[in-house]
Formats: sequence, structure tokens, C-alpha cells
Amino acid sequence: MLEDQIFCPTCGEDTDHALVKSGQENLVRCENCGTVHSVQKKRERLVNLRVIVNQDRRSQSYFIKIPAQDVLHVGDELLVDDGVQDVVMTEIASIETDRRVEVAAAEEAKTVWARATDEVPLKISVYHSGVTHSLKTMVQGDEMVEVGETRELQGYKFRVVKIKLRSEGFADAAEAKDIVRVWGREI
Repeated sequence: MLEDQIFCPTCGEDTDHALVKSGQENLVRCENCGTVHSVQKKRERLVNLRVIVNQDRRSQSYFIKIPAQDVLHVGDELLVDDGVQDVVMTEIASIETDRRVEVAAAEEAKTVWARATDEVPLKISVYHSGVTHSLKTMVQGDEMVEVGETRELQGYKFRVVKIKLRSEGFADAAEAKDIVRVWGREI
């Protein structure tokens, strides 16, 4: 069954149709009378969207083609693939039209600011005997970090005691892309 109702030349009205064959023109069958006929595919207009991706204090500009009617929201994931550079999974941080907005159609957006989420810096503060050591490592964005787990990094073995999230607050477990900082106690 197709999403929208289609005009059936036999029934003389819009009815539900099933897709028989997809191509330049779709071949469809009316669910009411069984008539098979072709319909033109709607062509989606694409726009060139400028996306500036921040990855660990470096910004890289990309231009991607995206359907003009796609609605972009701050916080949404956006796959950035311009066919020239590396493909990057990102999270939309800001949308610029004539001003900064939270939501916009792709055709209205002049620039989208995003942060890479496929590989992210994980900042860790390890406490031992009155001294805190600041560490940083690059990890996969979907790597889970949990309070109570034991980790080893740069010669320090520690237990995770606290996780601060990008969106306000703390958590007992989170993906690395959502974390601002991890605190650990050396063991």
C-alpha cells in the first residue's frame, strides 16, 4: 500500500493503491477496482546545505545535498556526506537562517552547525591522594560509560564515580557523545 491516495482513472476518484513496479514511473494497482496504471514519481528538489562540523576543537566545512522540505531540529542526528571528504555522523548544534533558530526546513537554512558524534573526545578527571589528573582520549560516540566500571588510561587505573552530561545533570550511564566529563577515583 502506498502512503497517499492516488487518482484512479477507472473509479474516477482518489483511492488506495498498491505498488506493482517502481521505476521512472511507478506502476500501481487500485485496491478498489484492480486497475493497473502508471503514475509519475514526485521529484524531490534538493538544496546544497552548508554544514560546519566541529570535531575536538577543529571545524570543517561541508556542502551536502538534502531534500529541500526536510525539517532540521537542533539535537537531531545528521549524516554528513559530501562525496569528497570523510562521512561524519553529527548532532545539529545550531541552525542559521536569517537568525539562529531551533527548527527550520533545509531550504530555509543558510548554515547548520554540528558536532561530530561518531568519534568524540572523552575528558576524564582521576582523583588520588588529594591530586586530580586531567586525561583526555578519543572514543567512539556510542561507547557506553557507567558509574562503577573500572577503566585504565594513560597509566591510571580508576573506577568511574560520576558522569556529567552535555544536557544538564548527571547520569549513572551514558554514551560518550552525551558526556561532558567523567570523574574517577584511582585504584
